[in-house]
Amino acid sequence: MSRVHDMGGRYGDGAVDPSDSATFAQDWHARAMALTLAAGALGQWNIDVSRHAREALSPKDYSRFTYYEKWLAAMADMLVHQGVVTPEELSTGHATGVSDLASRALKADAVAGVLAKGSPYQRTDAEPAAFRPGDTVRTRRPARNVMVTGGHTRLPSYAAGMPGQVVLRHGAHVLPDANAHGQGESPEPLYAVAFSARDLWGDEASVQDEVILDLWQSYLEPA
Repeated sequence: MSRVHDMGGRYGDGAVDPSDSATFAQDWHARAMALTLAAGALGQWNIDVSRHAREALSPKDYSRFTYYEKWLAAMADMLVHQGVVTPEELSTGHATGVSDLASRALKADAVAGVLAKGSPYQRTDAEPAAFRPGDTVRTRRPARNVMVTGGHTRLPSYAAGMPGQVVLRHGAHVLPDANAHGQGESPEPLYAVAFSARDLWGDEASVQDEVILDLWQSYLEPA
């Protein structure tokens, strides 16, 4: 059974509307983004942990929540899980005391710098690259985390078991499958891999189209 968040390539969800270029469709969306940034600055989780938290929402909630509602629900779960707030504080909206993390509060004048800095995930210590541009590879099947049962992975199910061609080597990057679950960064070579749209979507796709995915070395094998 595919997980509810792994929606790529599904039929019946409607077309993407490229004309919707609004940064925030509603005012509270900007507030949700700000809260997420401020909570992340506390240093209690990384981006892979936060992605897994959104994916771990109950299927019923994931299906009915909007994009930023997913962000807020996952953030609430992480705040409680990490002991940053208690369930009582979360439900009442009032702190029972001064947090030990108060000194890490993200100030308004620091936001631009934090956003500009980002979170670089490129590393130098990793196993040697097994592939080079031009190599034909195949993704593993099924598309799942082989380190943690039910864990986070960046390999979408629509690309599982599919042949592709390496077009670029990005160097070594933190492996999300490990980093999302407290198992260290485990950096691996990362590749841009091109797939025929027809291989992925069938005869309805144009023979001229391709999809390029960034995939870690452990997701791939020689074809």
